[in-house]
Order: sequence, then C-alpha cells, then structure tokens
Amino acid sequence: MPDAWATGSSGATERRIAARADRTRPVVPSWITVSDAGLITLRSGFSVAATIDRLTGAVTSRGMTVFAMIDHAANAVEVGMELRPTQLLIFGNPRAGTLLMRDQQSVGLDLPLRTLVWEDEAGDVWATYDDPHWLATRYALGQTSGGAVDAMAAALSVVLAEATSGG
Repeated sequence: MPDAWATGSSGATERRIAARADRTRPVVPSWITVSDAGLITLRSGFSVAATIDRLTGAVTSRGMTVFAMIDHAANAVEVGMELRPTQLLIFGNPRAGTLLMRDQQSVGLDLPLRTLVWEDEAGDVWATYDDPHWLATRYALGQTSGGAVDAMAAALSVVLAEATSGG
C-alpha cells in the first residue's frame, strides 16, 4: 500500500440507529449496515475464527501490521461466563496513523484500527469497524488528513470484503 493509506451489531438500539441512518444515507446493500455512530457492519460468509484468519491474511498481505487479536469469548470462559464467538483484531499502518495523529493527536484513542468479528444469536457472523470518515469528523481532522482518511476507508473496504466474502 502507498504510504498515504491511512488507512450494527444486533439489538433494538442498533436497529433504531440503522433505521434512522437509512433515511439520511444512500441505499447500501442489505449485508452492510452503517450507523449514525460511525460503525460499518458487514455480514460474513465464514465463521468468526475463519473471518479473523482471512482478515489477518488480507491486512498482512498489504503491508499492514497486526498488533493484537483478542478473543472475548475465550476471556469470558476464563471468568466462568459464556459469550458467543467474538474476536477483535487490532491492526494498522503506523505511518498512516502517525499522519493522522500529527493532525490531531487525540485520534490515537481510536488507533490502531480495530475490527470486531462476532456471531449473533441466529448464528450469523458479522464484522464491525469504525468508518474512517466518521473518525475524521469525531476528531475534527483537517484537510491535511483527507487523503489519508480516504485511503484508509478504501483499504478497509477491500480487506473486509476479502475477509467476509472472499472478494
């Protein structure tokens, strides 16, 4: 990737947010949800573990760094609780993240990038991540970050499509 790549969950509240968002946004495919909270959620055709493996491969093949993978379900078991499969991958490009933090250092609160892959009560698997354009608004990033944010959004779209559908 070039140096400039800067790159809903289930529940009643999220469905209300998504319904409200649908009135103000262009129509998106039914397998993608974009919420007012800046979350993009895609349906995966694979298990949680397989989706995380595919996402890991997609990001590393593009020169990004995987910083951590957290298995929330395994952590729940360790404290005697149950949780459907839920894993978080933390990844990114330090050069791109640094460009954004040089603009507004507080954006580091949401960097590196994260994708949560989770199984809902029906057994469907979803991948949820923050929309980089929403992050740019949240942190009032300036024009100097615009290209990096656009590249980040494009890269996320590609790696998530590859991880969730093979595309």
